[in-house]
Amino acid sequence: MSLFGKKTEDKKADKTKEVAKPAPVQAAKKVLKTEPAGKSMKDLYAAPSTVKTVKAGGKKTEVRTVYGNAYRILAKPLVTEKVSNLGVLNKYVFAVALDANKIEIAKAVKEIYGIKPIGVNVINKIGKKARYGRTSGKRKDWKKAIVTLPEGQTIKIYEGV
Repeated sequence: MSLFGKKTEDKKADKTKEVAKPAPVQAAKKVLKTEPAGKSMKDLYAAPSTVKTVKAGGKKTEVRTVYGNAYRILAKPLVTEKVSNLGVLNKYVFAVALDANKIEIAKAVKEIYGIKPIGVNVINKIGKKARYGRTSGKRKDWKKAIVTLPEGQTIKIYEGV
């Protein structure tokens, strides 16, 4: 007998037991999906849209609503003194999602404001290190986009400011 009340013979018996081996894994079968001949790549990546007819003042007008990620991409417009000076040059500044790229930002501006931008410049802003007593931390990283619009086109961002 061992110290824990189990016989030494049982230990030898436990070691000689064979562990059941799992069955061999069968190779996964490749399934090929065929796309319908009428669809192109542009159709696959196009945002779904719906057209609704709205009666306003006795007139029927068609309103197109697009359900995309535009409001997730453009977080908020930045309203500062520097940004308001850029408005003279038809440039508007937005805080955007960290994973957004220039193409997605341009599409979001087109979807929300109905104006296709000429150019988009993106700046990654690193959050500052902050310390409150013994506690140290860091502010969030964020991304800023400067959107240039064609001449004569404006966005009404500063209303009510």
